[in-house]
Amino acid sequence: MDVKRKAESVIRKCGTTNPFEIARRLHMHIQYGPLGGVKYANYLRYKRTQIIIIDSDVAPSHLLPFILAHEIGHALCTPDANTAWMASYTLGNDAKAERTANTFAVELLLSDEYLREHAEYGIHELARMQGVPEEYVYLKSQY
Repeated sequence: MDVKRKAESVIRKCGTTNPFEIARRLHMHIQYGPLGGVKYANYLRYKRTQIIIIDSDVAPSHLLPFILAHEIGHALCTPDANTAWMASYTLGNDAKAERTANTFAVELLLSDEYLREHAEYGIHELARMQGVPEEYVYLKSQY
């Protein structure tokens, strides 16, 4: 799967890079509640309903755009990967699904258009402004 193309397609379809607006337009339900402090958020699908649960106790507010974009990445790029189960029963061996979701989040929040529009800033500064953690900037395909 071309994750960058998937992010670009979602941006075109929804007309925004705002993950909260994207979730709304794609009819994804966002819930806030305690997840036990193990993860910031989790994606699950029950029948046809897509649900993103954000841990209201531990998720840092400045990372919420990235956290939500990451979970949308799971919903759109790895919808059949049960990452909660993999983390619990395979000693966290869900690296491919997590990398895919992280790449989707980076491509969504640091779209090529956004980088062009703000060319006077460096990518690391733009990442901070968009809530992308420094350690994931390298996932941006072209910078």
